Amino acid sequence: MAHDARFVIRAEEYRPAYRALLGSGELARRVEQALAGLEVCQVCPRLCGINRLEDEVGVCRTGRYARISSYFPHPGEENPLRGWRGSGTIFFVWCNLRCVFCQNFEISQSAEGRTETPERIARMMLDLQEQGCHNINFVTPEHVVPQMLEALQIAAQGGLNLPIVYNTSAYDSLESLHLLDGVVDIYMPDFKIWDPALAKRYLKAEDYPEVARAAIREMHRQVGDLLLDERGIARRGLLLRHLVMPGGAAGTPEVARWLAEDVSRDTYINLMAQYHPAGRVGRERYPELNRRITHQEYREAYQAAQAAGLWRFDERPGRTILL
Repeated sequence: MAHDARFVIRAEEYRPAYRALLGSGELARRVEQALAGLEVCQVCPRLCGINRLEDEVGVCRTGRYARISSYFPHPGEENPLRGWRGSGTIFFVWCNLRCVFCQNFEISQSAEGRTETPERIARMMLDLQEQGCHNINFVTPEHVVPQMLEALQIAAQGGLNLPIVYNTSAYDSLESLHLLDGVVDIYMPDFKIWDPALAKRYLKAEDYPEVARAAIREMHRQVGDLLLDERGIARRGLLLRHLVMPGGAAGTPEVARWLAEDVSRDTYINLMAQYHPAGRVGRERYPELNRRITHQEYREAYQAAQAAGLWRFDERPGRTILL
């Protein structure tokens, strides 16, 4: 996809958003506010209300400190994120959703990984920067926003100067997103499922579509459409993921129309074709999801997105075969 000049920013004109907040002292205030909120936790839409400062756990099973599964330069993320040196991914363990088809089930719904201090997570960020990554990509951070901010402050004080990618299911509270305003450079939400009944069945969160719409609107308000530098590397903005599912379960036409009409026709979107039976699908009663998508299903989803007016698609390897 050719880069439209409207969405190109010169690399030398870019400065990560959080650097300004660090200098003004606002980042420290956000960290303090976020950590205080763990005492009666409402970090995400589950609103568990437990005291995570005392290591009580709710739906996300995470107490005072975050758990990390792995961190590394990821070569398989979207083109504007991975570039040629990789996206600096940090994978948080656990999740506030219970997606029966989760493609990262071992990370999101098991105890894989280690509990890490904020100092150690900050060191991971600086290590990824030293390896030449184009950004720091927090994966599944919805339930650990306070811990993420705490570590980011330490890393920024230590010289971190990369864009922050918030890689989320979009099951985020507006309170958490307000804490991230001026901190996150690139929001990368999923929009998983449009229909509340199917969200209840597959995500165990009937309110997911409503929450996701509010969250994505707020993300776009903060950062706007995705901006790339002259080399095609993402610097700031919204990049949306949508996984095409068997039988149209994700509601792709509805998601695409909403995105084009209520957010922006210029939204950069990765229409993902890699669905496969995972998680609980093969072991429990979800036979309608127990297959890969067909070429025809992907073509119809892509055509629906185009018909809605979307045009900034991530060019993924193998997609032309499906089309």
